[in-house]
Amino acid sequence: MSVNIAESPEARTARAPGPPAPPKPRKPSLRQRIWRERWAYTFIVPGALFFLVFAYVPMLGNVVAFQDYSPFRGIEGSPWVGFANFTAIWTDPEVLTALRNTLIIAVLQLVFAFPAPIALALLLNSLISDRAKRFVQTVVYLPHFLSWVIVISVWQQVLGGGGLVAGLLDGMGMPGFDAMTNADTFKLLVVAQGMWKDVGWGTIIFFAAIAGIPHDRYEAAAIDGATPWQRTWHITLPALVPVATLLLILNIGSILTVGFEQLLLQQPMVGADAAQVLDTFVYFRGVMGGQWGIATAAGLLKGIIGTILVLSANRLAKRLGGEGIF
Repeated sequence: MSVNIAESPEARTARAPGPPAPPKPRKPSLRQRIWRERWAYTFIVPGALFFLVFAYVPMLGNVVAFQDYSPFRGIEGSPWVGFANFTAIWTDPEVLTALRNTLIIAVLQLVFAFPAPIALALLLNSLISDRAKRFVQTVVYLPHFLSWVIVISVWQQVLGGGGLVAGLLDGMGMPGFDAMTNADTFKLLVVAQGMWKDVGWGTIIFFAAIAGIPHDRYEAAAIDGATPWQRTWHITLPALVPVATLLLILNIGSILTVGFEQLLLQQPMVGADAAQVLDTFVYFRGVMGGQWGIATAAGLLKGIIGTILVLSANRLAKRLGGEGIF
């Protein structure tokens, strides 16, 4: 025998079909999104045109690396030689010298020049007086605006054979001193010049990152008894890791670019064995020597290696838990 139980109003309401769900709004197309943000894209146009005209369009000229190029015959009239220019590069002893000097200077820059802005930013952050911070920051980043011609002239007047240091040593009866023509220490001199010129400019980025750290974190750590060093280690340095990672990846990508004008100006003083790098090799072999194909091939290889290094460093940063740059 079956027993009919009256269904409650709540159960009938729950069982009754509700109104149909509203349709999902359709995602606007790319053209609609661009038109909606057209004024923002207007500000991007000048920068995009700059890179298009001066960075991407000239890349088409890399076809010269596969030709016996002559400016008088042009790209269309120059004969194709395949990979002959690349083969000539690997058998050229001057390329090996330039590559060795480039890598040595690049490693020295990563070891000494890259951490220098971080250390200076931490030093400025430790100063109590805001006026002292602004004064020191202004003094150290002013050399960034000087050309390499002026910078090398200043260093010549200080560390050259007839400079200030040599004069002081001569007055004390000590042997002469000329750091500007010493090929053995030239690479360290190049790194020191770069640090003196650009360390203040690089500090601005890290100092801005430090300024973005909430001040209450330092106050809470101080209340808990943390020393200034502990606050720096556990609060300041972790906040600088994302910025430092980004700059490190970019520096690794440009590791084969160690300063063309700086080395070109000082090469006559120390010789090509000490001051020849890939950039100066391309200049002397291509612009001055007329071997455009070999010079372009060297520049193309440099760009390919730099791209591979950026992609590898970015992937490694992500595997280690970082964010990378893309």
